[in-house]
Amino acid sequence: MFDRTLERPEKSFFLFGPRGTGKSTWLKARLGDAALVIDLLSSAHYLRLLANPHELAELAAPLKPKSWVVIDEVQRVPALLSEVHALYEDRGLQFALSGSSARKLRRGGADMLAGRAIQRFLHPLTSSERPETWSIKACLEWGCLPGVVAEPAHAADTLNAYVETYLRQEIMEEGLVRKLEPFARFLGTAGRYNGQVMNLQDLAREAMVARATVDNYLGILEDTLIAVRLASYRPGALVKEVAHPKLFFFDAGVARACAGLLFEPMDSLWKGAAFETFVLGELRAFNDYARRHRDIYFYRSEGGLEIDFVVELNKKTLERPARVLCIEVKAAKKWDSRWCKPARALAERRPKVDVTRTIGVYLGEQRLKLDRFEVWPIRQFLAALHAGEIF
Repeated sequence: MFDRTLERPEKSFFLFGPRGTGKSTWLKARLGDAALVIDLLSSAHYLRLLANPHELAELAAPLKPKSWVVIDEVQRVPALLSEVHALYEDRGLQFALSGSSARKLRRGGADMLAGRAIQRFLHPLTSSERPETWSIKACLEWGCLPGVVAEPAHAADTLNAYVETYLRQEIMEEGLVRKLEPFARFLGTAGRYNGQVMNLQDLAREAMVARATVDNYLGILEDTLIAVRLASYRPGALVKEVAHPKLFFFDAGVARACAGLLFEPMDSLWKGAAFETFVLGELRAFNDYARRHRDIYFYRSEGGLEIDFVVELNKKTLERPARVLCIEVKAAKKWDSRWCKPARALAERRPKVDVTRTIGVYLGEQRLKLDRFEVWPIRQFLAALHAGEIF
């Protein structure tokens, strides 16, 4: 239904992405009916291969060299990766392996094919993949999961079911926590903290769990690709900088569902965090699909200066300073010139950091130029981003 940007590699690959981003649909569209498809969400395949991973060789026995084998939700049976490795080496088969976490496989000691399979990531629908009828307002309220965009009239119900399925299949059935109730409380609290600088003590107190448990639960959110900790950019300058990361869910609609706010009106603070989440999702998707491999941070000094996103275009070397792009995001229809101050201050104060470009993104319609500070309407910014004109 949607024309996805991600291109299929020509060799074996892992395809990672949060549940519901369309990995199975993408694999079917890219590999068609020619591949042997093994869906580990199917109880027949799952129980058979969990009991005896060696039976993968029997299933693949009729295939010729260079044939494709798709294994969906491979993290459910990590032992299969050793069999995949052997079939790749001995039979010359190609594998497309999808799952919700690379780190979960690594932490389980799974064979990651010794670098023979490359990694790709699938994100929620980007602006270039969504139909024109899907508005920015809808993105902030309901997010950009394919299932939500396809049936907007049922967005709230779809997102409610998403959280229930995540808790049941990703958390409970995989045995990632001993008790589901405290994790569910934490998930709701974390959803409300979306887009905020993390204070682990506050998270623990509000979720009514131990401080050490919060670290474990945050690791689970990251392992299942539900959330990321956006690191603080610290160029080592004279003023003190905030070191704590920000917590962002991968999708604004999922964050709202986890927070239990689907049927509550969005206040201005939540709308601002949702807009940041939406823009970060677009930046991360472009970064992965175009294989730019840029690190993305946020910046905040103890003096209150904050920049929503700092994209490191080039890392610092002995010969040159780090080159960065600063992006300020505001969920407003009118741009306030005061919002340019943090990026300008970073450019002026940091002789060891080369701020090559400063951009503001907002919900207004006019493109502005305030000295060297560029202000872009969100739609124009996204078009330029996916055309490779931003970084």
